Amino acid sequence: MSTMNISLPDALKSFVDEQVNSRGFGTSSEYVRELIRKDQDRVQLRELLLAGAGSKPADPADEAYFEALRDRVRRRPPASRS
Repeated sequence: MSTMNISLPDALKSFVDEQVNSRGFGTSSEYVRELIRKDQDRVQLRELLLAGAGSKPADPADEAYFEALRDRVRRRPPASRS
């Protein structure tokens, strides 16, 4: 694991310390890692949403769509158990 040092103004350092204590993080590093993971998730979701917005519209998911889906599932052979 790599190390990164950051400088924070006193107000931000106090905020981080409060979050660590009140939200059950063991260290400020754990808190920052969680923030980074959430930001990665947000970026990935944004990319997926933009890709979806830029794609062509799909066929409507009406009753016929769901009936065809149910038929496909019913025809599928049962999964083998190991």
